Amino acid sequence: MSVFTITPVTGALGAVVEGIDLVRDLDDDTVARLRAAFNENHVLFFRDQAMGPADQVAFGRRFGPLGSHPYVEANREFPEVLDLITEPDDRVNFGGGWHSDVTFLEEPDLGSILYAVDVPPVGGDTLFANQEAAYDALSPTMQEMLAPLVAIHSAGKQYAGAGYSRQSKAMITKNADLAADSDVEHPVIRTHPETGRKALFVNRAHTARIKGMHAGESEALLEFLYSHAVKERFTCRFQWQSGSVAMWDNRSVQHHAIHDYKGQRRQMRRITIQGDRPV
Repeated sequence: MSVFTITPVTGALGAVVEGIDLVRDLDDDTVARLRAAFNENHVLFFRDQAMGPADQVAFGRRFGPLGSHPYVEANREFPEVLDLITEPDDRVNFGGGWHSDVTFLEEPDLGSILYAVDVPPVGGDTLFANQEAAYDALSPTMQEMLAPLVAIHSAGKQYAGAGYSRQSKAMITKNADLAADSDVEHPVIRTHPETGRKALFVNRAHTARIKGMHAGESEALLEFLYSHAVKERFTCRFQWQSGSVAMWDNRSVQHHAIHDYKGQRRQMRRITIQGDRPV
């Protein structure tokens, strides 16, 4: 069993893991310890990793089957891999804005593993927000009101028509017609299948409306939840370096890739671990 340290970075979420080579030091005990730290801290950060696409895929598979994105072209050699690129003249960046990954799927991804290939010298940080802490901070009355509610999630806001993600010059999207008709239902409050903890499960990028509410009611409630979910006290911030890795729990975390490096190129590599249907 490899010896490594796990150090929290904020009181809300996030921990840095040091003393481990993710390509080599992956015996069963190590994977079990990482899984426990993942469930406890919601997002894990690693530095100075030398991972090719095959290494990243092999690492991800230690935590479950890998997913694929229905609306973005994958790496030609590794269909599980998305090459996330922002060119210097790109007006938008893929992953910009607060969101949870692919909640428009019936079974959204369990988590994502992002590797930094080439990052700008300044800027391009990623923010993370703990949705369990956001839920816990709600009043008991609000928690009770939200408990039975169901939200409609859709890929259309991002991948249909003039959706945000379709505006990236560097990223190639697909299946826009399917994205426009991709509604799925998920509970507004989901229960983590491994820890039993409750979390908010709506996000501005993919949540379209609250089922059974008038448009104005739905909009007002969602706007409150969107703002509440990403308050500073629920967040942490990660500054990337080439060779850095972030691994986050999509069941309990939102994230936001900041586009503050216009005129610079940024290249990341992402894989995702398949999840289950939220309950």
